[in-house]
Amino acid sequence: MSDRSFVFGVDLDGVVADFYAGLRPVAAEWLGADLATLPERVSWGLVEWGVDRAPGGYEALHKFAVMQRELFLKLPPMVGAPQTLRRLSKKGVRIRIITHRLFIKYFHQIAVTQTIQWLDRHDIPYWDLCFMQQKTAVGADLYIEDSPANVERLRAEGAKTIVFTNSTNEHLPGPRANSWEEVLEQVLAEKRAWEQP
Repeated sequence: MSDRSFVFGVDLDGVVADFYAGLRPVAAEWLGADLATLPERVSWGLVEWGVDRAPGGYEALHKFAVMQRELFLKLPPMVGAPQTLRRLSKKGVRIRIITHRLFIKYFHQIAVTQTIQWLDRHDIPYWDLCFMQQKTAVGADLYIEDSPANVERLRAEGAKTIVFTNSTNEHLPGPRANSWEEVLEQVLAEKRAWEQP
C-alpha cells in the first residue's frame, strides 16, 4: 500500500456546483428573456438559450454573471455533493479541486475569491485547489468531470474518469454517476482497488 493518499480530482462547475441552474436566471436577465423560455436541458455552448447570437456571446455572459452577479459565490451546490465530499475526506480521500474558471482574462482575483468563499460557505473539504485547463497535470488517481471535451481529453491521456451526468454529456460512455450517492460508491470502490498490493 502506498504511503500517500488516494487523490480524487474534482471538477466544480456542473459537478459540485449546479452551474446551469445558477446561470439560467442570470442569462435570462442578461438576454432580456423570460426565464421560462430558456430550457433546463442544454448542450455545450448553450445554443438553446441563444447565447451564441447575443453580442459578445458566452464570454460576455460569463463575465457579467461573475462580475456583476457574483455567480461563483451564489451557485447552488449539487444535491449531496458537499456531504459526500465530507464523507470521502473522512475516509482518507484527498480532495483535489480542479477547475478552469480562469479562462477569461483580467478577472482572476474575483473568480478565485468567489470560488474559495463558496467552498468554505458550503463546508466542502479540499487539500488542493487547482485553476487549470490541463487537468491530468495535477496527477489525480481518479477524476470526475462533466465537460465532454475534458472527459475525452482525460481518458485519452489514460486518466480514470467518472462522467457526472447532465444533458451535455449523455452521449459519452461510462463509467458515469447520475448522483452523488453513486459518486461515493464508485470512489470508495476505486480507492479499495488502489490500496490492494
